[in-house]
Amino acid sequence: MRAVQVVSLDGPEALVVNDVPEPTPGPEEVLVDVHTVGVSFPDLLLSRGQYQLKPEPPFTLGVDFAGTVVESAHGFAAGQRVAGVLSHGGAAERTVAHHSVVFPLPDGLSFEEGAALPMNYLTAHFALAVRAQLEAGETVLVHGAAGGVGTATIQVAKAYGARTIAVVSTDEKAEIARQAGADDVVRLETFKDEVKALTDGRGVDVVLDVVGGDIFTDSLRSLAPFGRLLVVGFAAGQGIPEVKVNRLLLNNIDVRGVGWGDYAMKRPGYMKEQWAAITPYLENGAIKPPIGTTYAIEEFGQALLDMDQRKTLGKSVIIVR
Repeated sequence: MRAVQVVSLDGPEALVVNDVPEPTPGPEEVLVDVHTVGVSFPDLLLSRGQYQLKPEPPFTLGVDFAGTVVESAHGFAAGQRVAGVLSHGGAAERTVAHHSVVFPLPDGLSFEEGAALPMNYLTAHFALAVRAQLEAGETVLVHGAAGGVGTATIQVAKAYGARTIAVVSTDEKAEIARQAGADDVVRLETFKDEVKALTDGRGVDVVLDVVGGDIFTDSLRSLAPFGRLLVVGFAAGQGIPEVKVNRLLLNNIDVRGVGWGDYAMKRPGYMKEQWAAITPYLENGAIKPPIGTTYAIEEFGQALLDMDQRKTLGKSVIIVR
């Protein structure tokens, strides 16, 4: 079977599609015919040996995947549509995953949408429901709002009754954020002043930051009293920002880390609980991932390069079959 593999840690340009043996499921695993694979930031880091997990090459990429169950197991029926999430290994024609990280895919969602769901939407759920303790009626400012985590955060926040303000850098990205459901859209260069105007000077209750870099201080300044800034990533590539803690004290605000992957992987069954929490919103259409560009399996490297160059709008997806 075909699989997208890292054979050297030289980045997306060095990825190859290899013919590899089909996997055999262990006693706790589910065997899945993969239809689609989501393109994610960990894939990019793994291809360069920069991720905290460092498997030895050759290894198969692929974090989010969607497809059909091959053999009935662990409550899943043969032929059932599912989505799942792995540390890596999903970008192949077949994959195996522990049953705790495989989820039923509602009929109203496509395989492309299924591959856009697990990592981004469970990260957004963990960030907002657990780390931010978001309440209905609060306001959430979303950086990187046209990307996969950004659009997921907009939709999860809206599902929980919050107002959302999206931060974008182009008209094209503004349209993606609006399609995801953002109540207001502001520009990156002027977001602090625009947020002040939109909130009558109060500020926002939550900032979700996947960007980091130079915007960090202005994000802190955009928080209302008792506001929470959620640190999810550093896509700007400008280094890790520092916090002047006197600002936290003076304004009664928090900076909170969001490390969903490590937290969830160490707690078997936690992702199932999260999936159950968002399933009503999947079924009623409140959560419907915006799909960006789709690529052939041979184009996985190009998909990662496009993401690295911040050309991505919505969630990019690889079509396997």
